Amino acid sequence: MLVRGLLAVFYMLLAHFAYAEEFKPLPNKKMDWKFDGIIGSFDRESIQRGYKVYKEVCSACHSMNRIAFRNLKEIGFSEEDVKQIAASYQVKDGPNDMGEMFDRPGAPSDYFVAPFGSKEAAAASNNGAVPPDLSLIIKARPDGANYVYSLLTGYKGGEQDENNLYLNPYFSTGKLSMAPPLSDGQVQYDGEVEATVANMVYDVTNFLQWSAEPEMERRHKLGLKVIAYFMILTVFFVLTNKKVWSKLYKKK
Repeated sequence: MLVRGLLAVFYMLLAHFAYAEEFKPLPNKKMDWKFDGIIGSFDRESIQRGYKVYKEVCSACHSMNRIAFRNLKEIGFSEEDVKQIAASYQVKDGPNDMGEMFDRPGAPSDYFVAPFGSKEAAAASNNGAVPPDLSLIIKARPDGANYVYSLLTGYKGGEQDENNLYLNPYFSTGKLSMAPPLSDGQVQYDGEVEATVANMVYDVTNFLQWSAEPEMERRHKLGLKVIAYFMILTVFFVLTNKKVWSKLYKKK
């Protein structure tokens, strides 16, 4: 009986590893991102819509521990908007004079509130899987922005395998426990942009790119200034060098 059980486990593991070796994820979709290139910049309207998608959908499972509410001013929210957004959350603080922790309305200096108090609570609510923090998810994956876009738009209509894993050809094993998070019209957009899955994924990817590299635009501007400085300096040295050596040649 024991031998049969061990053989069954062995064959299951063998089949699992054989599948893992055979499966090759599809190459990421290549999107046209405004932030690409040495002069890339942020699409703030898209980032604001992406924040809305994160807040209304993704934040139910995923934390963003490195982003403070005050950082939202960098993407176009006013100071009053930031105060209202922060105050809509309850933040645990303390201890007070009685040595007890207490809840208070959030302030702009607070960081985004995590959906779970611990990894154990997160795992218990997600079939044993701990949803990753999204603050640096773009930097944590090769070809980050294209990978996230491909993954979120790559579900096969919510199809599942015999183990209730969702099929997605862009994931490393082709199957993952996270259900398709978005559906058309799930988030209410203002303006002319339609809240299709493709548009919402595009916007939330822009938001995640900003959260991973909020200093990107400043870095690009500084880089261009440095390049311009060295180009001018090079021209100056070439002209100076030519002038100095021309005098020496004349003396000869």
